[in-house]
Amino acid sequence: MASAPGTPVRVRFCPSPTGNPHVGLVRTALFNWAFAKHHQGTLVFRIEDTDAARDSEESYTQLLDAMRWLGFDWDEGPEVGGPHAPYRQSQRMDLYKDVAQKLLDAGHAYHCYCSQEELDTRREAARAAGKPSGYDGHCRELTGAQVEEYKAQGREPIVRFRMPDETITFTDLVRGELTFTPENVPDYGIVRANGAPLYTLVNPVDDALMEITHVLRGEDLLSSTPRQIALYKALIELGIAKEIPQFGHLPYVMGEGNKKLSKRDPQSSLNLYRERGFLPEGLLNYLSLLGWSLSADRDVFTTDEMVAAFDVADVQPNPARFDLKKCEAINGDHIRMLEVKDFTERCRPWLQAPFAPWAPEAFDETKWQAIAPHAQTRVKVLSEITDNVDFLFLPEPVFDEASWNKAMKEGSDALLRTAREKLEAADWNSPESLKEAVLTAGEAHGLKLGKAQAPVRVAVTGRTVGLPLFESLEVLGKEKTLARIDAALAKLTA
Repeated sequence: MASAPGTPVRVRFCPSPTGNPHVGLVRTALFNWAFAKHHQGTLVFRIEDTDAARDSEESYTQLLDAMRWLGFDWDEGPEVGGPHAPYRQSQRMDLYKDVAQKLLDAGHAYHCYCSQEELDTRREAARAAGKPSGYDGHCRELTGAQVEEYKAQGREPIVRFRMPDETITFTDLVRGELTFTPENVPDYGIVRANGAPLYTLVNPVDDALMEITHVLRGEDLLSSTPRQIALYKALIELGIAKEIPQFGHLPYVMGEGNKKLSKRDPQSSLNLYRERGFLPEGLLNYLSLLGWSLSADRDVFTTDEMVAAFDVADVQPNPARFDLKKCEAINGDHIRMLEVKDFTERCRPWLQAPFAPWAPEAFDETKWQAIAPHAQTRVKVLSEITDNVDFLFLPEPVFDEASWNKAMKEGSDALLRTAREKLEAADWNSPESLKEAVLTAGEAHGLKLGKAQAPVRVAVTGRTVGLPLFESLEVLGKEKTLARIDAALAKLTA
């Protein structure tokens, strides 16, 4: 029983608050959010925090902060509320206990007294015999006497769901029709021996009670889907669920060496991208390409354009490789799409302590406003702004020794003297005039502009690459530019 055509779309994003948010998690949230927005549906933000040993309040706070930073507005969930509150599983324990008891009473679940050692021994024997190594149903039909004997031994049972002896087939929204035979989907635990409910119970129960119509989640959870479908059927029979949601399993995100990107991989951390100054819209644009595309010939688009076009049926099942260079390039495109005023404001954190190496009083707002349009054309991430404009606010440039040695060739002192002379006579309200001055100086020494401007750039900024040189000289000003050329000449002739 799948969602009926025309049923209002309800999707959920339900992370566990363990560790820092990672890009794979963000991609899942993005596809759910875009799907809900595209269909004018509802996004339920749910926190699956039943693992007290791993969950933390700090991670919970980081999740909410990440969702807000990314621009994912949820319709139901923490801080918003909704008709199915509470939205933290740790606050819904009585509900899960009640459902588990109803499943036991109806015969859809049973108590299993097998010890871990017994389970391991039987699994090894099954593997040796070439048989499936899942649970063998040992406690499915215990007699009263057997139960009493186990209790007398002090054994505490877990609760297992009784899988029906039937093939389960469903149509995955990404992968098409999938079939699972009974021997490959054994009975499974839903409640620990200490009474704590497992993910295998709480996740589908919450989806049922919150009337989720579509479950879009990672491919790693595909093997649990037939178990959840069987549980849904039982919940429908008990009047707890109305329907089975449609499932769509999103492709793996691969990292270096074509291995699945793990949350332990440094490049997977969302915090890393925030600290480096990725724009939310740039990062989301790139993550949307990990399994989906707007069109064959267009990689850069707005979030609104994605929402308007997004269809989960267009998601590709093949693994998608995370390419940091492409992610940076797309982010750079989004930086250039900003209004200049917006760009100048978004750069603020990287123009202040602890990122800025200059004294706070050395920052000059007029200079920043003047150089910002030129900086916007060059940076791929906002954090690059610090190194690009430090020459404006430091008392003297920070020389990179490799850059100095690369630019200051034999005869550079003579070129710098000529360039200084030409620049002193130039019109400092015109970058073109400054360019002409350096061009003329280069010609006097048999050099083209590219070769002639290299020593000037390093003398003034400390680096061989950076923002457009002549616009930079104009903003820095005549007095400081000439003083830095003099300092470079002194260093060359020392």
